[in-house]
Amino acid sequence: MDMIPFDDRDGKIWFNGEMVNWRDAKTHALNHGLHYASSVFEGERAYNGEIFENEWHTRRFRESAGLLDFELPYTDEELIAAKAEVMAANGLTDCYIRPVAWRGSEMMAVSAQYSKTHVLIAAWEWGSYFDPELKMKGITLDIADWKRPSPESAPVHAKAAGLYMICTLSKHAAEKNGFTDALMMDYRGYIAEATGANVFFLMNDGKIHTPNADCFLNGITRQTVVKLLEEMGYDVVERHITPDELANVTECFLTGTAAEVTPVSQIGDHSFNPGGMCRSVMDAYAKLVRGEA
Repeated sequence: MDMIPFDDRDGKIWFNGEMVNWRDAKTHALNHGLHYASSVFEGERAYNGEIFENEWHTRRFRESAGLLDFELPYTDEELIAAKAEVMAANGLTDCYIRPVAWRGSEMMAVSAQYSKTHVLIAAWEWGSYFDPELKMKGITLDIADWKRPSPESAPVHAKAAGLYMICTLSKHAAEKNGFTDALMMDYRGYIAEATGANVFFLMNDGKIHTPNADCFLNGITRQTVVKLLEEMGYDVVERHITPDELANVTECFLTGTAAEVTPVSQIGDHSFNPGGMCRSVMDAYAKLVRGEA
């Protein structure tokens, strides 16, 4: 695959309170975030120069760090200002923004309560998470072998780097099998989410159903779309959904900051035709994030 490595690009990155050249935004290889996954991040999008739900993303960034038992050394106001500074320094108005925080190199063991917290914010142009032509037809999802863990076994409500390893494994396996992505179950066997996005189903009862976000991230886009759907007149049901209920699905879509609203045409052996509901939600969301609603 031909791509530009993320460590070899032009531009500026905000790193521990200073704007640095993109290629100089480095940390030591012996840091706790790399070795023990004490790292949290956010994924945000800006439209027409405005970051959608900026304050909400900033608040979740801080909450995720707290769930991993460390504090961000900057106020929310400082982080919001830094994001604007990064966008301006790179001449971006429509872009993806990635804040990330991690524990440093002071302690290289399981304990790391005295390690310094580092914070970095980068931004770059990023269109559709999925192939735009494929997105309109609906992407395909394999059924993942890995399951979302119990809240008793992981900080499941944090946007924590370590929780995404099973997502990477699941997506790699799905791509090897000819699918676009994978649908993951939770530790009880209920439908949970895709590897980086939440999932919604239009069932044959005419209502839109979505899994309870009780053991995985309750996405900001997910919560936004639930409210949007209700305003559009749909009945939204948040509940535990079993895999055999896929037989009752007529339309399906994913939501996420990166994925935005993406229709699904297949999950395992079940096929759907993205139709009017998917189109209307995609259009309504696009207008909302660009301030046209």
